[in-house]
Amino acid sequence: MIGMMLVAVFGGYFLASAILFKYPTLLHKKKKLKFKPTHISHRGGAGENLENTITAFQHAIDVGTEMLELDCHITADGQVVVSHDNNLDRVCGQAIKVIETEYKALPPIKNCLGVQFKKDALCHSCSQDVKIPLLKDVFQAFPTMPINIDIKMDDDELISKVNELITEYNRENLCIWGSRMEKVKKKLRSVNSNVPLFYSFGGIMKLLLLFYSGLLPFFPIQESSMEIIMPSIVLNEENCPFELNKKQKLLVRIADKLLMRPSLFRHLERRGIQTYLWVLNEDEEFERAFRLGATGVMTDFPSKLKAFLDAHPEYRREEQI
Repeated sequence: MIGMMLVAVFGGYFLASAILFKYPTLLHKKKKLKFKPTHISHRGGAGENLENTITAFQHAIDVGTEMLELDCHITADGQVVVSHDNNLDRVCGQAIKVIETEYKALPPIKNCLGVQFKKDALCHSCSQDVKIPLLKDVFQAFPTMPINIDIKMDDDELISKVNELITEYNRENLCIWGSRMEKVKKKLRSVNSNVPLFYSFGGIMKLLLLFYSGLLPFFPIQESSMEIIMPSIVLNEENCPFELNKKQKLLVRIADKLLMRPSLFRHLERRGIQTYLWVLNEDEEFERAFRLGATGVMTDFPSKLKAFLDAHPEYRREEQI
């Protein structure tokens, strides 16, 4: 008797899970973003222009990018700047911290930078633009371009100032923001729930647990985008900036199997949640990402991704909503 009851309970659970997995809008309202980018320029296209500069962003837009990805820090005098690093040694050649320096005292960007996601690649400045820009400069220069904002530090003033700029420039529907830190992501949601969120690392781990347990279709999702590395890119020795031993390579392959699940991507898409894979810089990586069902690809080489999409129009997503 107990066995039959357990069979009925678990059978009902798995059936309901399967139905809701395929038809999640029976339980959840589908999210509707004002953008659906296929082509996303990582740091504005760090392989073609100095990263996170106005010149890089303009070039990416000129070649047809549909979203700019950038990073934010705050200076000692409360200015929100577009920079991936707080310590400016890599980018500017001076071991000073953005958070401890006034904006006017920030040094210029070096004329040549390495490309972090492409081994031995160097990006040389092709303009005189070596200034770390303010976030408001980017908003003013590109008022209609969707922007993906990565908050790099757990700093309440930074979060508050970024939100003020988003609202001042009426960009709540044209930005998506988040952090790799779950604590920061929660703060962002509490500050302004109208701005779409992307998953933190911890959030992605929870998402995978729900997915593999069959519970995901029953849970509401706050986030609007899952932005994850495609683990297989680090197995390419020509591109990986560090060497992996056999054990590490095995772990990467396991991670790739767990993360790169077309069925998960399809379920999220049915719920209006977009998937962006990063940072992809080769045609074979672009091809795999779109075959897996990714909404968009983040790249350091916007011209290369543009050429790939021109050659493969079947991977272009529907027009912006």
